[in-house]
This record gives sequence, structure tokens and C-alpha cells, in this order.
Amino acid sequence: MKLAFSSNAYLRYTLKETVRRIAEIGYEGIELLADVPHAWPAGMLPEQLEEIRQTIADSGLTISNINAFMMNAVADPRQPYWHPGWTDPDPHYRAIRREHTKRALKLAAQLGAPHITTEPGGQLAPGQSRADASQIFYDELMPCLEVAEQLGVGLLIEPEPDLLIERFDEYLEFVERIDSPQLGLNFDVGHAYCVGEDPQDWVAKMADHTVHYHLEDIADTRIHQHMVPGQGAIDFPATLREIQKTGYDGWLTVELYPYGVSPDPAAREAREFLTRALRDLGVPETSPS
Repeated sequence: MKLAFSSNAYLRYTLKETVRRIAEIGYEGIELLADVPHAWPAGMLPEQLEEIRQTIADSGLTISNINAFMMNAVADPRQPYWHPGWTDPDPHYRAIRREHTKRALKLAAQLGAPHITTEPGGQLAPGQSRADASQIFYDELMPCLEVAEQLGVGLLIEPEPDLLIERFDEYLEFVERIDSPQLGLNFDVGHAYCVGEDPQDWVAKMADHTVHYHLEDIADTRIHQHMVPGQGAIDFPATLREIQKTGYDGWLTVELYPYGVSPDPAAREAREFLTRALRDLGVPETSPS
């Protein structure tokens, strides 16, 4: 298992500075935000793409994932990154989400990233049923899965509190009718805890679907507010032990976007805590190449 850090905590910094800081703190990987100010794929010039590729290569970091969940570039006044959503009643509006996802998949292929993450449907609109929203999400997602299959890039759904798919059983129900090797789960331990699903109890159950993990802590109130691992109520030793039991050897990406004012101390504290926890499990510590 390898530790990465999401660039969405560094929205006040250029990508070049973000990469430098994450590498210097000692992470092996970076989750690249497909959004402003880092790698918004709409209209990206070849020269910009090459600069991103070279910046990350020079740092010794590896891209753990492309985060296509957040869409701050659209500046929707309702919420800075849930919208435009997959299930918005306006088909023209949700097309922005669909086409962004396709562009993010292409960006991942161009940069050699293994997969992207996306939101699990959107917020239910007034009067919108779960059945209708699920059908809309399915209809919008399938063209993106076709692109994912053509490119060989994973498309990972990330259950999220207050959106269409919050819980793992809802994820399983949704994906039951989709047969695609590129579809998978981004297991966010904090989101699971927020909806009453203690992550250590679900790791094994979701192992066949899990492709990538997001790590953050949550207070014992279970309110959705990301905290540095070790500061909240999640049982990380138990959760990491269960992940280890499944044989997972991929990326554990720390996601601490609320710490944008001062991300370095949060990133450093998270790495120190998780490195100790992994060492206690007998997972050898590795360093960036």
C-alpha cells in the first residue's frame, strides 16, 4: 500500500508548487485535481498537458488518481463542486458533468493515470424520485463508460453523503446492471463513517469492487467534515488491518481539501500518522523514487 495526497487541498497554489510541496513532505503519489487551478481538462492545450506531465515526472511522484468529482471551474452558486450534477433535471446542465467526465478520462489516459473518480449521481431535486434519478444517472454514465473502455481507464464512483448513492448497498444496487471491467468503487472511509457504515466493517464486503481508497478522519458526530487522520473517531488501525487482509496493494489517497489555508501541516501530520499505522501492520515504508 502506498500513500498519496490529493491536490484539492492546494487550491491556493499552482500545480507546480503543489507537486513540489507534496513530494517534499514525502508522499509517493498525487491525486491530480481535474479542475482549476491544476488540470481543468476543457480546452487544455498540448503545451499545458506536457507541462503537467513533466512537472509530475520531475518530482518523482506517481498519479494515484484523477479527481473529476470537483468542478469549481463552473462556479455553480448552489455548491462549488457537486454541481453540475449527474441527475440535474436540466439535460443541458448535466451534459456539462458528462462531457467533463469524458475529458477527464482522456486526461487520465494521456497522463498514464489508472482511473478517475466521479460523484455518485447528484442531489435529488424537489419532487425527483430515487428511481428517476438512478435512471438518469445510468443513462448519463454509460457513454462515459464507453470512453473508459476504449481508453482502458477506470471510472470509479465515490459514494457521498447527501447525494444519490450514499451507502454501499446503494452502490451495489446501482452497479448490478452494469457489466464493465472499467467501473469500480472509490472507497472513501470518511464518507462511509458519516452515513453510519464503520469502514472496517465494509472493507472485505466491498473488496471485489474497490479500486482506490480515500482517507480522512471524521468527528464522532459523523458530520461530513474532513479531518486529519488520527484527529477524529475512525478506527484507522482496524480499517487498515482489514484493507491489508484483502491483499490490496494500491493507493491510499489522503483527501483534506478543508485545509486549504495551510495544507502542508495537515499533509505532514496525516503522512506521519498513517506511516506509523502501516508500520505497525508490518507494511514496509517506501520513499518516492
